[in-house]
Amino acid sequence: MSEKISGQQYFTADPSAEHHYQDFDFELLGHNLHFVTDTGVFSKHRVDFGTVTMLNALAELADLPAGPVLDLGTGYGPVGIALAKAWQRPIDMVDVNQRALALALENAEKNGVAGRVHIFQSDIYDQVSDKYALIAVNPPIRAGKPVVTAMLQEARQHLVPGGRLVAVIQKKQGAPSAQKNLAAAFGNVTTLAKHKGYYVLESVNGTDS
Repeated sequence: MSEKISGQQYFTADPSAEHHYQDFDFELLGHNLHFVTDTGVFSKHRVDFGTVTMLNALAELADLPAGPVLDLGTGYGPVGIALAKAWQRPIDMVDVNQRALALALENAEKNGVAGRVHIFQSDIYDQVSDKYALIAVNPPIRAGKPVVTAMLQEARQHLVPGGRLVAVIQKKQGAPSAQKNLAAAFGNVTTLAKHKGYYVLESVNGTDS
């Protein structure tokens, strides 16, 4: 996940780039969805390949424990909205980027899931208080290794026993390092999918936490 926007990064809290709204349709998890995007957000022209790869892997998950889902770094909302359409679970969608959050809310309404998602600002996990059956993340690699590492390694304390972190990272942008970080934090890591250099990684929270 990497994209620079008019000299600004999409992971800033309040992008000041001039607005330029766009919209497109995109099929995710068997549902045709409509998205509005803007400058100052990640992958504004289409849902990025890494996100699609991760969602396809999530569609194959079995035996998730009961509980809500956290879409960490939601952007304009494709992961959380697609999962809200496909699954009967509460979905929390968080991002540090206020412009992205406004779009995520608009897109949730356009796609008929606004009543089943909770969208709020959080710098990684700082406003996250619930525990989740699943945390899904396409980390902002350009935010730097400390941010990405925190997203991965701190996930465990926000998962229910048996809950899972699923992350998508390109091999050339640090997938091997992410595997090591997840193994250190969780004691386990599995590669759910590999496609065109993207790795979908999963770690499971042990029942002792």
